[in-house]
Amino acid sequence: MIISSAIECVFCLGCARWACRRCARTGADDSAAWPPAASDEFAPVPRACRAVLAAYEDDLTRPRWAPARPGGYCMDPAAVVKRTSYADTRGRCPPYLIYVDREAREVVLAVRGLNLGREADYRLLLDDPPGSQTFDGGYVHLGLFKAAVWLLNREADTLGRLLRERGLEYSLVMAGHSLGAGVAALMAAVVVNHLDRFGGILRSQVRCYAIAPARCMSLNLAVKYADVIHSVILQDDFLPRTPTPLHHIFGSIFCLPCLLIFVCLRDTFISEDSKLKDPTRLYAPGRMYHIVERKFCRCGTFPPEVRTAIPVEGRFEHIILSCNSMFDHGIISTEREAEKALEVLIERDAITNPPPRQEIEGRESLQKEHKDALERAMNLNLPRTVAQAEQSFEDLVISSGDNNHSSISTSSDSGSSRTWDELVEKLFDDDEPMGIFPEEVASVGSSKPASLSVR
Repeated sequence: MIISSAIECVFCLGCARWACRRCARTGADDSAAWPPAASDEFAPVPRACRAVLAAYEDDLTRPRWAPARPGGYCMDPAAVVKRTSYADTRGRCPPYLIYVDREAREVVLAVRGLNLGREADYRLLLDDPPGSQTFDGGYVHLGLFKAAVWLLNREADTLGRLLRERGLEYSLVMAGHSLGAGVAALMAAVVVNHLDRFGGILRSQVRCYAIAPARCMSLNLAVKYADVIHSVILQDDFLPRTPTPLHHIFGSIFCLPCLLIFVCLRDTFISEDSKLKDPTRLYAPGRMYHIVERKFCRCGTFPPEVRTAIPVEGRFEHIILSCNSMFDHGIISTEREAEKALEVLIERDAITNPPPRQEIEGRESLQKEHKDALERAMNLNLPRTVAQAEQSFEDLVISSGDNNHSSISTSSDSGSSRTWDELVEKLFDDDEPMGIFPEEVASVGSSKPASLSVR
């Protein structure tokens, strides 16, 4: 009797603690200690959001989801190099768009997000046995990683050709939303290790904007590639905060009380340090940009504020119980608030008018912030983190030099006859079995080009 009463008390206390933490917590709390973003570093984000939103369109000359502002997408339909559909990708990857932005001097690959009506997207998202796929000293989402390699097999030559035709002043931008954000992030992680396949561009000329991303890489990789990958999260978005493996969530839909009990007990008895030291735990990738537009116990929205950091601890670990959790995940609302936030940042900078020296110091502070985040991740003593992190920062410093146009990988490692499956295997651990990709995926990288319909 005493034992059962004690167990009941512990259970009630755990549930009460969980309820208090969830009900009193807001999305703004996750980034309360972060500094505000600068307008110049946040300026590409609305442009990337528009490119991803354009990937949902069938025809840019007759748009359905164009932003409600003069110019709409601000994109030239004639500059769209390739547009794919679900019939083209055959369920291997979400549909995508390749676009040349002449004004910004960018070659853009935009991948659309999860389609609730497509079973193939669910299979891609749920293909993630915990700890099943190692990569570059860490762990990645298996299904999204397969999609990223499939996309590289199919479009790497096209992207490399576009970059070579337009010269070294053009940069490569990969953007995606939701499911596509994870694909774009993992694709960027592979690309920066084989820059010679893309005209020998610098690491600093490769950027990825993961909008409302799924958790796709372990903590050491998320910090290591923070100079390349930028995650954009609108206030209460649920997906970057979903720590439970997704197949557990979908499997618990018909037993929701069981899931709540599990979450209560886990949050009560598992410390944050234990979560951080789990090398297989996946996180949202790269540097975080958090757009905050609502305040606790306040009605309506406020001028959006953008906060940025490369967090190691407190990396969006708790789901927010909010009626806006699903709404904040949408690409349309994210694009709208990102544009508003950029206008606020530009107005703020116009008032302060920072001198050129201060801008240079700002760029140096970003590098220092990345180095500090790498050191904090190293202090966690995650397996295979230390050497990889040290090498990452050295690559960051070297690649940012003015006269350095060399890539990380050598030309002998990436001959034109090699597929991306073979190149990626060089980044696996020594004990990783070869040929992890299905035969139908590996065949995409064969010498026979796949045909895509261009709309």
